[in-house]
Amino acid sequence: MQQKNMSFVEHFGELRKRLMIIAFFLVAGMGLGFFIAPNVISYLQNIPPAQDFPMNAFHLTDPLKVYMNFAFFTGVVITFPVIMYQLWGFISPGLMEKERKVTLSYIPVSVVLFLGGLAFSFYILFPYVIEFLGNLADRLNITEQYGINEYFAFLFQLTIPFGFLFQLPVVVMFLTRLGIVTPTFLSQIRKYAYFVLLIIAGFITPPEIVSHLMVTLPMFLLYELSITVSRFAHKRMLKAEAERQRELVEQEQSNRRDDK
Repeated sequence: MQQKNMSFVEHFGELRKRLMIIAFFLVAGMGLGFFIAPNVISYLQNIPPAQDFPMNAFHLTDPLKVYMNFAFFTGVVITFPVIMYQLWGFISPGLMEKERKVTLSYIPVSVVLFLGGLAFSFYILFPYVIEFLGNLADRLNITEQYGINEYFAFLFQLTIPFGFLFQLPVVVMFLTRLGIVTPTFLSQIRKYAYFVLLIIAGFITPPEIVSHLMVTLPMFLLYELSITVSRFAHKRMLKAEAERQRELVEQEQSNRRDDK
């Protein structure tokens, strides 16, 4: 199957269709989030890191904000596989048949990495950060009175970004298959990439060195994994390109023999 050429209007129409599908599943996911919110919110209030926190509503709208935020992020998590598939569907007409099959196989990997990022931040990073902040409050003789809205906002701020940050190997593999980046290029910009990752970690975590390192080190490992993945994808791309060139040469030679 050959690449499909589409006009700007057709591209725009295709993009709108894909976005409408994503919006539909997001709304459906939010509906599910509204349904399961009371039980899950209660569970998150009583997990070991937070069960001793007296959570309060400091504003009349705080319970509504918590409900809405939970429903929205539930929708995001549920819709993530749909988002990835629609993104693939949008760009697939510009890919060759083999590239379509390869990039389609990235979607399950991407979903697993997304869930892995959420699990890492929730089960490893979040309990440590909560414990650190609680110990700091005790050391400073501060009585903890947390607002439930602030608690859940902090939970989402710490967990959701990791789901997307863990997409780095998949993104690099995809860009490598398209010939946009190479493993050599990724190795050359390593120090700049590390600096950017340090800044991102600073935005996610509290201003404390241990939690910052707990975020930064996995991100560094992800980048190194991305370079390894890029080498593998680059070799596959070169092999596929060599096979394509050989097929073109054989076809040209066959056409010449037919002309004679």
